[in-house]
Amino acid sequence: MDDMLYVAMSGAKETLIAQAAATNNLANASTTGFLADLNQFRSMPVFGSGHPTRVYAMDESPSSNFDHGSVQQTGRDLDVAPRDGGWIALQAVDGSERYSRRGDLRVDENGLLVTGNKLPVMGNGGPIALPPFEKIDIGVDGTVSIRPLGAAADQLAVIDRIKLVAPQLDQMEKGQDGLFRRKDGEVAEADPAQRVVPGALMSSNVNAVNEMVNMIELSRRFELQVKMMKTAEESSTAASSIIKPI
Repeated sequence: MDDMLYVAMSGAKETLIAQAAATNNLANASTTGFLADLNQFRSMPVFGSGHPTRVYAMDESPSSNFDHGSVQQTGRDLDVAPRDGGWIALQAVDGSERYSRRGDLRVDENGLLVTGNKLPVMGNGGPIALPPFEKIDIGVDGTVSIRPLGAAADQLAVIDRIKLVAPQLDQMEKGQDGLFRRKDGEVAEADPAQRVVPGALMSSNVNAVNEMVNMIELSRRFELQVKMMKTAEESSTAASSIIKPI
């Protein structure tokens, strides 16, 4: 009975982990540039002193869904949507370079061009810093131009260019911070051929209906595992009563 209880318990535990991943996807269904996490179960043998006669389920996230979200026009000067599988290079909290498709940009109090979650956008030589300006323009190639304070309407100054990269998708993985990086830890090279859609944002690629169906399936699976644990307890109690001395 202990084997039955262990298998059912481990199945319930892994199901809860899968539910957390599905919940996270669903919670980010409206987050700009979010890429859904993929999950799968696989059987793992239980190794011990004897032969592995039992298996338990293990939940794992083999990768992320790299499909494009839809491009939604906003008309806002600082919104950009990467095209053709491209990524925007950002500076993570720890100072390392990471990659995202989130393009809701803004200028912070220090003049840095940052995303909606306050991560600096990388340019040719590091985070992009902007002097005081009256108007800002981001071109299709990521070039950031401004009209300085007091300048004529036709006077634009090129400040920097957003670093756009396009590494192979099988080289990319998502970190705990939700940002992507290369699996080998190397910094991706800027790709001059990459383009963005100005005045637009890329939506999340989460399919809310599919995630809801997945949540229902996982909930039923969890209930089944709990029922198996109760059955194991009842069987153990019945076995104990049989061998109980009179």
